[in-house]
Amino acid sequence: MSTRWLLAILGAVAFGVLLTWVPMPSGGGSSDDAASAADMNASQNAACGPNSKPANLDFTIKDMDGKDVRLAEFKGKVVLLNFWATWCTPCQAEIPGFVELQAKYRGQGLVIVGISVDDPIEKLKPFAQAFQMNYPVLAGVDDSAVQEAYGPMYGIPVSVLISRDGMICRRFIGGASKQQFEREIRALL
Repeated sequence: MSTRWLLAILGAVAFGVLLTWVPMPSGGGSSDDAASAADMNASQNAACGPNSKPANLDFTIKDMDGKDVRLAEFKGKVVLLNFWATWCTPCQAEIPGFVELQAKYRGQGLVIVGISVDDPIEKLKPFAQAFQMNYPVLAGVDDSAVQEAYGPMYGIPVSVLISRDGMICRRFIGGASKQQFEREIRALL
């Protein structure tokens, strides 16, 4: 467990460092021009490239109610797998954006799946209720194979965006903004 804490602390520090290096749009154009350019670049980068690899969805993981959930059930949808933990501050910061994105794009075929890597089932349900999580929350604490399939994971959060045809299109290592996720998701819907 001390290794996980060390990795979490290192991940949080790296996240903080990355936030200070994020380039901001320069002046000279309108903010609409900058947003359009950013959306266009994100859309071009979001689609799965020719070197994309198939996602391994051959896992069955318990949800907060102790029921089995097969990741293969989500084939044909755009899937955002989010590896997180209740104690992880950057993970907590992403949840409200995930709730909004799930509500907005569920009807278009998006499913966000939260896989807790370090929490027992009995801790997940009250946490998910407090954060009003409207997407499947799974207990991956006893299933390192799923983490290995989408790793390596040196810290959390890690999110993996999977296209409708089951290809891994993008990995987000560390926290990302709702806007970043939304641009990538919209390009795949």
